[in-house]
Amino acid sequence: MPGAIYAEGLVKTFGEVKALDGVDLDVPEGTVLGLLGPNGAGKTTTVRVLTTLLRPDSGRAVVAGLDVLKHPTEVRRSIGLSGQFAAVDEYLTGRENLQMVGQLYQMSARDAKARAGELLERFNLADAADRTAKTYSGGMRRRLDLAAALVVSPPVMFMDEPTTGLDPRNRQQLWEVIEELVAGGTTLLLTTQYLEEADRLAHDIAVVDQGTVIARGTSDQLKARTGGERVEVVVHEREHIGTAEGILRGFGKGDTVVEEHTRKITVPVTGGAKLLAEVIRELDARGVEIDDIGLRRPTLDDVFISLTGHAAEDGAEGADGGKPGGQAGGKPGRQAAQQARKETAQ
Repeated sequence: MPGAIYAEGLVKTFGEVKALDGVDLDVPEGTVLGLLGPNGAGKTTTVRVLTTLLRPDSGRAVVAGLDVLKHPTEVRRSIGLSGQFAAVDEYLTGRENLQMVGQLYQMSARDAKARAGELLERFNLADAADRTAKTYSGGMRRRLDLAAALVVSPPVMFMDEPTTGLDPRNRQQLWEVIEELVAGGTTLLLTTQYLEEADRLAHDIAVVDQGTVIARGTSDQLKARTGGERVEVVVHEREHIGTAEGILRGFGKGDTVVEEHTRKITVPVTGGAKLLAEVIRELDARGVEIDDIGLRRPTLDDVFISLTGHAAEDGAEGADGGKPGGQAGGKPGRQAAQQARKETAQ
């Protein structure tokens, strides 16, 4: 049986731009899939198709056991959506925003009010509940937006770059909320440009570039594709670079890389911490003083560069509907986000 989120051969074109070029996904229930890629890769278009906001030109998608083309209304009742832009009404209070979403989902006024109170407490917004949203900071608006996506406790959530533009503290808080959701059984598709975010939150990662999934696996599996571990040594004296390079070459499983200006030598290795200890002993025995030494594992940034030839932050306009930030159709970000929230609630 397909997972809680399933897509096969999704294709979507905007004019001459092919935003999706045969996207395949399968997200098991209760897990997080990180959809990793730059702006313009097709991430937002994928989310809009899976949440019934766009019709694909071809392909098939199933969410919560429901075909998104055959049963769009039922799909919308089973999902929550937090987009790139906070979909809150600036002229309503935080409490009123959440109550409005509850009523869009046909909750009674009493139940919507009770649920709003619960979520305001959960997202540390209770003290600001009766202030208008236009007085909120960016982090508070983002938390309110996520709270709105959880009004009906959906079994499947879509978060499209939920922490973009947040400071480290607010990003950390949102990560903790996301982890709580998944621990409670929610299935999540998370799009992100933040490699650290995908590394921390996702059980599985799909790397997307130019509308196609180019790699899939766990964080560790993807990192292994770049060549595994490497030892990095920074020598204290420039005159010891040659000696240190010779020592590392003897332990290495590939070519050494020397950066003269930083006095750093790097070599791929296998053997982990045990090998690192042997390198330190040999350097000490040869009288090579070091400023720093470490066993480094490849990052997801290394993975992305090795797969695509460019960093994850280097995306261009175009693939997500021809607009910066993936706003297919060209609406301003907040307006489009508010419309998407209303459509998924109806």
